[in-house]
Amino acid sequence: MAGIYIHIPFCKQACNYCDFHFSTSLKNKDGFLIALKKEIELQKDYLSNETISTIYFGGGTPSLLSETELMSVFEMLHREFVIAPTAEITLEANPDDITKEKINELKHTPVNRLSMGIQSFFDEDLKLMNRAHTSKEAETAVKLSQDKGFENITIDLIYGIPTLSNQNWKHNLNTTFDLDVKHISAYCLTVEPKTALAHQIKTGKISNVDEQQSSEHFEMMLEEMNTHGFTQYEISNFCKPGFHSKHNSSYWLKENYLGLGPSAHSFNGTSRQWNISNNPLYIQALLKGEMNFEKEELTSNQRYNEYVLTSLRTMWGSDLGYIEKVFGIPYLTHCMAEARPYLESKKLLLKENKLFLSDQGKLFADKIASDLFLTQ
Repeated sequence: MAGIYIHIPFCKQACNYCDFHFSTSLKNKDGFLIALKKEIELQKDYLSNETISTIYFGGGTPSLLSETELMSVFEMLHREFVIAPTAEITLEANPDDITKEKINELKHTPVNRLSMGIQSFFDEDLKLMNRAHTSKEAETAVKLSQDKGFENITIDLIYGIPTLSNQNWKHNLNTTFDLDVKHISAYCLTVEPKTALAHQIKTGKISNVDEQQSSEHFEMMLEEMNTHGFTQYEISNFCKPGFHSKHNSSYWLKENYLGLGPSAHSFNGTSRQWNISNNPLYIQALLKGEMNFEKEELTSNQRYNEYVLTSLRTMWGSDLGYIEKVFGIPYLTHCMAEARPYLESKKLLLKENKLFLSDQGKLFADKIASDLFLTQ
């Protein structure tokens, strides 16, 4: 089973922390859709006729697409791929796009899972991040979607925001629990280079992210999620039983996926490729029947490093038997030698021949994974 990711590179306004590829101008939207359908046709063999089990519309803001536009994409996908009848089909949506009319439109499409970028239920946080919606619109969007029959809804939250106190962070979590959503993705606010947020912090307009407060928010989140019956199946992702993201899990479990649209990445087990992050150039190439992308054949070290990085973040852990079988004894020996200090400090746990991050270790996940890497 494989997945398809579709990048919709348009937003109504720019969030100041975002470094994903997007444009706030919709003038190229029609040309983009024509190019996207051409890319679907050209890439129909990339997944070697594997059945498609997940489709994910990300961005950008996919909820800017109309029912007619979405259905034209689905028609092309069904023409070129075998899509499982039970496929998980996710669409990212901004709360300000969710109206009664929009939800009715989405119910007429194959979309069966909504991912809402709420981030916070406090207007001061939303204003700091330059989000387009209000806290009231956020709650209304979730309730409206549920009323119209969308049971599988995930909410994105951000912690570590300079204006977000511990008390308000707990309020955000409790508000989400009260809304009875089945999946929550929670990320620490990250200051990416060359973003508006980075500039605002550098010029003193906004306070920098406080690492101590972010750690406190993370620890509070683990406790609250556990209390409310959510399983942490990946460091930033929590769900009720049966509601994990099948699409995102396919990334972490190293399944094959095809990325469509400008800046989208694809992976087939041995190589990775990514489309150009430029809407006009993406469109121009495809209108000529060509593709504009870069490709990298992965070495054994790179494949091992990626496996450690992704698997260690999940509840399934890094399987030492898999490392030995796929990469060889030298890789296993290296992994265990580097893991030993973390096992002794209880940041890593060893169970059933698998390495897992402890709750304490999750605070240092990237550092631990990088220490297990092979760089030569």
